[in-house]
Amino acid sequence: MAQNIKFGDVDVQIPSLNFKKFGGLIPLLVIILLASLSFYTVDANENGVILRMGKYSHTTLPGLHFKIPLIDQVELVKVDKQFKREFGFRTLKAGVKTQYAKRNYYKESWMLTGDLNIADVRWIIQFKIKNAADFLFSVRDVENTIRDVSEAALRLIIGDRSFTEVVQTDRVAIADQAKLYMQQILDNYKSGISIKMVQLQSVLPPQPVADSYNEVVRAEQEEEKLENEANQAFNKEIYRAEGEAKKLINEAKGYAVERVNHAKGEAVLFELVLAEYKKAPQITKDRYYIEKMNEIYSKVNNKVIVDTRLENFLPMMNLKNKEVK
Repeated sequence: MAQNIKFGDVDVQIPSLNFKKFGGLIPLLVIILLASLSFYTVDANENGVILRMGKYSHTTLPGLHFKIPLIDQVELVKVDKQFKREFGFRTLKAGVKTQYAKRNYYKESWMLTGDLNIADVRWIIQFKIKNAADFLFSVRDVENTIRDVSEAALRLIIGDRSFTEVVQTDRVAIADQAKLYMQQILDNYKSGISIKMVQLQSVLPPQPVADSYNEVVRAEQEEEKLENEANQAFNKEIYRAEGEAKKLINEAKGYAVERVNHAKGEAVLFELVLAEYKKAPQITKDRYYIEKMNEIYSKVNNKVIVDTRLENFLPMMNLKNKEVK
């Protein structure tokens, strides 16, 4: 039979069910339903967080697990997935031709350097969940917390450096320091997050002054180029002059050694000749005289030897004091 229930001015008929017709089928259905609600599966890249009566109970690892139906609630958290967040820009479509959002994010990317200049910094962070329970319950708004911590860390670190250091020389050091600082803050919050990477995608001057900055950079590069060329020419001349000086010094030393050795040789020879001279002075004089004459006359091509005692040029004809008839 149907039952009439009145809701205000409306009567609603609810049909009555005869549970006796089902007999023992209802307990079986209840058992099947409870069994289906009592088991759950945690995938390989997940952790299961169990809430018992709305309060954290424990965390389960990958596999098949049992829970108390209608009392336990399971929250599955992907702990092996690496998440990425972008700052100063947004990627609409990744691929060969990556598409970026045209909207400007100057509130995120513009940062004040230590020398009171503005740098347009765009960066990404990658992180994993290392503690599923802390990730779910320790921080109310994890997404905004990560963004706020990342932005605060970058602003603090960049504020301690000059514009040139931020744009040109210290990008890797800034990223490494920011990673450590972010992790320290998130650990203090017990966020359950592990920062895996901080990467500065681009560090540029703001667009309104980019052209002027590029002109300055080109001028500095040209100055550095000229300075390097001058240093190269200077070093070349210095090395050439040093080489020439060493060459002259070595030649002088060689000449000095040669003259000393020659003098020593002459001295030894003189001592030997003197010893022979003392033994036979006249013979030694004659020998040296003959050797010297041979040396002199050997250099003369046409020579005539004349006896100084001759009165006439031709000895066969005595023309002196002789009258010509």
